[in-house]
Amino acid sequence: MSQPLVPPFDKSFKIKNYDPGASEGHDRESGEGELSKLRLKLNEQQDMLFADGRYALLVVLQGIDAAGKDGTSKSVFREVSPLGCSVVSFGVPSEEEKNHDYLWRIHSACPEKGKVVVFNRSHYESVLVERVHGLVPEERWRARYDEINRFEAMLTQENTLVMKFFLHISKDEQRERLQERVDNPTKRWKFRMGDLEDRKLWGDYQAAFEDMVDKCNTKEAPWHVVPANKKWYRDVVIAKALIERLEKLALRYPEPEKGVVGLKVV
Repeated sequence: MSQPLVPPFDKSFKIKNYDPGASEGHDRESGEGELSKLRLKLNEQQDMLFADGRYALLVVLQGIDAAGKDGTSKSVFREVSPLGCSVVSFGVPSEEEKNHDYLWRIHSACPEKGKVVVFNRSHYESVLVERVHGLVPEERWRARYDEINRFEAMLTQENTLVMKFFLHISKDEQRERLQERVDNPTKRWKFRMGDLEDRKLWGDYQAAFEDMVDKCNTKEAPWHVVPANKKWYRDVVIAKALIERLEKLALRYPEPEKGVVGLKVV
């Protein structure tokens, strides 16, 4: 399966040009079979990343409510050792966080060398929720696109890979997923009445997502636009993208101490 990406850097991103239900003609059975292999391969790459110790990997998941951020974290990283991988979820800022700049809590959660950190929501909430709900003046959230680009460029210069995935679902798919949360007793805890108010702002959110991708799609940290209506296809696309990027690093295990090779333990 090929990797759906945003247009070249010199063209504007238009969300309407991307089909959230696409799967490129692949079926669920073959996709899930491939995904099982990709999970194991990703674990191998993460183990080598941890041992190598030269790089860190930051995975950013963004999408509208019910787009699959939680599910992606659970599925794609199912076989990855928790020793070197963790998930950070960003909700409403605490009072302490509100008293700092909007990147303060983000920077402190970024991965150290050898580690993988998955952001379930991220610094992009500052140009999504805060924009759509008018929590900050327009001149402030508009300035943040360039600030975020500089922040991510700094991370990459310090050997942190920044992999960003926009989970693109349709409005009908969101309705079905929200209804499932209401109907399923084990998922009701995830539903909040505010989800319905946000759903009324669908068009505003789509415009904000479009600007997010268009203005922060850099060579250092490009966006991956992932058709996410089909969960199995979403996971295959993301797993493949992560593996392909890690493989380009030519990761290696450290040389053993002198005298280890050929040693007989008694």
